[in-house]
Amino acid sequence: MNPRDALEARRRDVLTRLAHLDDVLAGLRQDRGADSADDEHDPEGATLSGEWSRLEGLRSDAAREVEEVDAALARVAAGSYGVCTDCGRDIPSARLAARPDATRCVACAERAGG
Repeated sequence: MNPRDALEARRRDVLTRLAHLDDVLAGLRQDRGADSADDEHDPEGATLSGEWSRLEGLRSDAAREVEEVDAALARVAAGSYGVCTDCGRDIPSARLAARPDATRCVACAERAGG
């Protein structure tokens, strides 16, 4: 699979996950607005506030992932995909297979701390 196809497939997957999280958050928003919702004494487990926070974190991560994939697709279109932004060398294909949105080779990513 070429990089563009792999990135577009990943983008579709992340957008599906993002839509699901939006649906779950909408349901939770309804629950939080219900008069019977007792956020601090839910015998079923996590509080609504805790669940809201967890889901918002997951949603934020997914939104950031879409941005990273979009940036990688822009690099594909510009012809700079797979080239390290720090040293200018090719990013190994194994790294791109694991992290298709990678902007640095392994050595530069280690130096940068990520």
